[in-house]
Amino acid sequence: MTTDAEPFRRCSTCKKPIDFEAAYYECSVSTCNRKRTGLYFCSLGCWEAHLPMMRHRDAWAVEARAPTREAHAAEEPDEPARVEAARPAISEPARASSAEHGAEARRRVVASPPDAAEEDVLVVVSKLKAYVRARSGMNTSDAVAHRLSNHLRRLCDAAIQSAERDGRRTLLERDFDRR
Repeated sequence: MTTDAEPFRRCSTCKKPIDFEAAYYECSVSTCNRKRTGLYFCSLGCWEAHLPMMRHRDAWAVEARAPTREAHAAEEPDEPARVEAARPAISEPARASSAEHGAEARRRVVASPPDAAEEDVLVVVSKLKAYVRARSGMNTSDAVAHRLSNHLRRLCDAAIQSAERDGRRTLLERDFDRR
């Protein structure tokens, strides 16, 4: 193990360094191997320690070997350069025009919401039914959830208009108090 340079990775459980060209273990479950998650384990014991927390149904440890420092450097581009390359080049006049266009697009969304959003239920039906039963002992029809969702849409639309009048892009509690 070299102490003068960064290791390939650190163990996700015990945080021990995993050196370049060293053996390590990965979890066989795809969600543990995503680029952003990237779980790496220095030993089988460390891999087993993550199982209760992740609650995998069927998983195994996959042995792998860390790349050489040079191969790793070639795979991983420099982070600031990568971020800058991903950012589109927009001139200042175009950026201002884009901002104006964005505000216009937001207004259009408020005026004509998509059909799928009109059908979605916006309340947690089981919580609603439990509340009504606890308060009154009554049952609740399934149609009530759709009726309440439509009422919530109207309230939200009014709150959105209120926030837009005030020049905000965040709905606040007071937006729902105005009539």
